[in-house]
Amino acid sequence: MTKGAQPTAWRAVIRAGVLVAAMLLAAGGLTTAAAQTTADCLECHSDKSLTKKRDGKTVSLFVDEAKFKGSVHAKANCIDCHVDLKGGDLPHEETLKPAQCASCHASEVAQHDASLHGRAIARGDPLAPKCSSCHGTHEMVRRSDPRSPVQPSRIPYLCGRCHSEGGRVQKERVIHQSNIINNYTESIHGEALMTKGLTVAATCVSCHTAHSIRKHTDPKSSIARQNIAATCATCHAAIETVHRKVIEGKLWERESHVLPACVDCHEPHKARRVFYDQGMADRDCLRCHEKADIKSSKDGRSLRVRPDSLAGSVHVKIRCSQCHTDVSPSHVRPCETIKTKVNCASCHAEVGDQYRVSTHGQLESQNDPNGPTCKSCHGTHGILGKANPQSPIFPTHVPTLCAECHRTGEKAAKRYKGTEKRIIENYTESIHGKGLLESGLVVTATCTSCHTAHSVLPHDSTTSSVNRHNLPQTCGKCHEGIAKQFARSVHSELVTKTDQKLPVCEDCHSAHTISRTDADGFKLKIMGQCGSCHKEITESYFETYHGKVSRLGYTKTAQCYDCHGSHDILRVSDVRSHLSRQNVVQTCQKCHPGANRRFAGYLTHVTHHDLHKYPVLFWVFWAMTSLLVVTFTVGGAHTLMWLPRALKMRQEFGRHPPAKEGELEYERFTRTQRVMHITMIVSFISLALTGMTLKFSYTKWASVVSHVLGGFESAGFIHRAAATIMVALFAYHLYDLVQMKKRTKKSWKDMVLGKDSMMFNRKDLDDLIGSVKWFLGKGKRPKYGRWTYWEKFDYFAVFWGIFVIGSTGATLWFPEFFARFLPGWFINVATIVHSDEALLATGFIFTIHFFNTHLRPEKFPMDLVVFTGRMTVDELKHDKPEEYEQLVADGKLEEHLVVPYQPIVIRAIRFFAWTALALGTMIVLWILYAMIFSYA
Repeated sequence: MTKGAQPTAWRAVIRAGVLVAAMLLAAGGLTTAAAQTTADCLECHSDKSLTKKRDGKTVSLFVDEAKFKGSVHAKANCIDCHVDLKGGDLPHEETLKPAQCASCHASEVAQHDASLHGRAIARGDPLAPKCSSCHGTHEMVRRSDPRSPVQPSRIPYLCGRCHSEGGRVQKERVIHQSNIINNYTESIHGEALMTKGLTVAATCVSCHTAHSIRKHTDPKSSIARQNIAATCATCHAAIETVHRKVIEGKLWERESHVLPACVDCHEPHKARRVFYDQGMADRDCLRCHEKADIKSSKDGRSLRVRPDSLAGSVHVKIRCSQCHTDVSPSHVRPCETIKTKVNCASCHAEVGDQYRVSTHGQLESQNDPNGPTCKSCHGTHGILGKANPQSPIFPTHVPTLCAECHRTGEKAAKRYKGTEKRIIENYTESIHGKGLLESGLVVTATCTSCHTAHSVLPHDSTTSSVNRHNLPQTCGKCHEGIAKQFARSVHSELVTKTDQKLPVCEDCHSAHTISRTDADGFKLKIMGQCGSCHKEITESYFETYHGKVSRLGYTKTAQCYDCHGSHDILRVSDVRSHLSRQNVVQTCQKCHPGANRRFAGYLTHVTHHDLHKYPVLFWVFWAMTSLLVVTFTVGGAHTLMWLPRALKMRQEFGRHPPAKEGELEYERFTRTQRVMHITMIVSFISLALTGMTLKFSYTKWASVVSHVLGGFESAGFIHRAAATIMVALFAYHLYDLVQMKKRTKKSWKDMVLGKDSMMFNRKDLDDLIGSVKWFLGKGKRPKYGRWTYWEKFDYFAVFWGIFVIGSTGATLWFPEFFARFLPGWFINVATIVHSDEALLATGFIFTIHFFNTHLRPEKFPMDLVVFTGRMTVDELKHDKPEEYEQLVADGKLEEHLVVPYQPIVIRAIRFFAWTALALGTMIVLWILYAMIFSYA
């Protein structure tokens, strides 16, 4: 015996060790018999590397102690089987005799020795199986143990090691049967054992015995012709009763030698249900029933049977009398004794049981004319298999078959009182229906895939395949991977124990209108489905950018399932969750590749109304709200006080007349300033229109505007382009101020604090006080200079707005960049500030600014000076008396007089101005409507 490649010296060491141990044991008063216990043997044989050479091959001598202790021989000693070791010394000789099973199993060994296998061993046949070939060696377990190789359900595989087609035994030895294992698996015995799990079904050893396997020509063989009936009768005890229509029962006892053996009809290894004629031939039936004019005497229906349809049916080997069991061959007209309908359940017992308890079966049992029977779906004599494209139950034909009753307006549809409408029509438009009917994908789900073929039950039945508690298993038959994910999710009844209704497949996907999950309609609908259970969370989602753009029909943004998962939703505390601390960054990175831990700190489902939970957001929101309220209150009060005085001025002086022919006008704004203002108008209206559409995404008008602009993706592009233009315009204005300083050669102090500067000064305060007094009838109208205090306020409001709205907008545009050095919750702050400041700017410009510039009575309906840059001298004298007096005093008025624009230019300017005014007014009305009537 060798231990791998260990040297002989090592064996000597082992022997010496064993000898020393034996001496020590002897000195301790132990008996010599103890030296041959199982433990002694395992000292060497528990080593996995212990091997030996046998017939040129390396053979392992390792014995797994755990398996041995779990075997049926656990209480036996090694020497009980290896008898030549009794009284021997250890280590033992390298070559031992085979284990002696006969010591305990004498009868079985005697049978085996006399069998084909035993005699082959005696001849020295290397392919002959020994006891260990079937039962194993040291790990034998009882026959009933599922691990046992001789457990009934494993017998075919055990015998198949040698007898399967292509095996050495089948190739090198004379075996009279071919395809033995393949045929057995397809037989009724094999199907019962291997498909149905019926362990009492006949296996190889049931017919051939376990140890006394002999040739079929051997009189002692269990499969010898004269012994076959007895062999089969060990299971099929009432043979004479079963075959009463074919053979008189007494013959089985008196004249068995003249009877056909079982295998004459039931072919060995291929045994199926009865296929032979039962007392009469089909030809006898067809003599009458193949005639075209044969009809029923009761109701006149045709009784014709086409031989060609029979020949092509799955029942081609089934005889008429096997279905029509009431026939009497002794009668002139055998079928006259038929009183009952064909009972398909006599062969299809399991299917019959399913049908009887189904809705269809219950209707049929009540003799309801609307109850479908077997022949309603399968036909009668020309039944084809479901894999046959001509069969009515071929997958592509199933919807049409079911539609005969369930299509809108048909009998089943009229009786149905449930919530599902247009069932067949909706199915044909679903992903399953299109896959089946348009693409020919026969593995897709049909009616029977979900409702089953024979166990059709209403959805409120606990045993129905479409009962909500059973739906995950039903859908999981096709969507196995998804079903496994769902079973581990928080929505699974296996995970979440609650009295509340948990969602199942149909809650999100529907029953008959299932669409592709990447379809826009499904993506937009699914958020409402989540909201049916998670109302508050969904409402907070729709306050985020993701939710708002989704409301506008944009589907390329993060929705519930993008972050939480779809079928594998887990608690955030679960490390496997998409939103766990371990995975949340990777989840964000699916849409935001540059996302980091700070970015993941963005607060997704938050409300700025919760002071205790989100104090920063609470105070930011109310600060912005206060700013908005104060601004509109002061601006509105100023406007309301001004309005009566402005109306009185209009009555006294009327509207400023245009310049007379040949009269020059005063140029108040340069061309650069006019172009910048027009550019600002275009960009601001674009920003307001697209921004307010997003802010008030829950309104109908926002959805319409978004679609008019080409969808939110287009609107987003317009918004960002307009923002870029606005920032560029701001930068250019600063550049123009620097250039102006150079042209005028003024110091920065004069530029900023000079008399004509846009910076607020003491005169602006005096003008404000004077204006209020004038509004209230307490004083005269102030002499306004080049820039009034409200014009300066508008000017610096733009500076403030561009800085605040621009900076927060940049944060929202490039959140990944800003999250590198700002916390994620700052994005929430930026959202509030950007949104509310934009609302303030839009509302102020299109109300207060519009009034101050265009809508005050003395200017109504439009002041074109900001577009043309020109005004009459009389208008200058009235509007800006101080500026006029200063120009006259300095003698510079003439320098600023220019020729008026041509009427066609004025008309073009008016068209642009009116368009801008109309858009601004509409935006304000939309905002008011949203805040008064639609605010959620």
